[in-house]
Amino acid sequence: MNPILKKSIDLIQNRIRETAHLCGRDTNEIQLIAVTKKIQPELIREAIGCGLITFGESYIQESREKIASISDSSISWHFIGHLQSNKAKYAVKLFNLIHTVDSIKLACELNRQAQKINKVQDILLQVNVGMESSKSGVSPDDVLDLAIAIGSLSNLKVKGLMTIPPVYNSPEMVAPYFQNLRKLQDIIRNEKIPNIDMKELSMGMTGDFEVAIREGATMIRIGTAIFGERG
Repeated sequence: MNPILKKSIDLIQNRIRETAHLCGRDTNEIQLIAVTKKIQPELIREAIGCGLITFGESYIQESREKIASISDSSISWHFIGHLQSNKAKYAVKLFNLIHTVDSIKLACELNRQAQKINKVQDILLQVNVGMESSKSGVSPDDVLDLAIAIGSLSNLKVKGLMTIPPVYNSPEMVAPYFQNLRKLQDIIRNEKIPNIDMKELSMGMTGDFEVAIREGATMIRIGTAIFGERG
């Protein structure tokens, strides 16, 4: 076992537990997604040996090679990068959950490809809470309409929302963006749309995951704090 990696993972898990305890949440509600972009399969196998079971990838080609190499059916793979419609056929074959659906065009193509392999694909809707031109995601004003449109697609199941907030020096500065995502979750849940299950909130990364947990995150995406800076 890699002692440095094990120490990093233990530290993150302890911080998750402490934060959950402080805000009265059950640690089991919070899923740690280890972000493995640019991380070699050998190190991912070591992370599996340390007890991690959920991994997040951002690029389809890189993911195809890694997932085939590791070939472990007990592992859950999440796609957390920008997804183009022409890569949808690969995404539905590779990933248990796709975090970054932000248009009806992409949703329809994912639905079509999932139907081909007789799969109901779990997805999250990515919301651009900061309205940043540099980031993907549906606008907060349009996410309800997108959810309603996707609700009619029988081979997709919306499990919740995802966001990447603006970057600030202070983690507390992102709290309002996480709060807004949770409010959107409540609005969509109250509509009781078919095929829409607003259980998950994917928000929070290495620099702000404790704030995200406090604001209701059920999935946090951690790369640097586990694997170190990427080359």
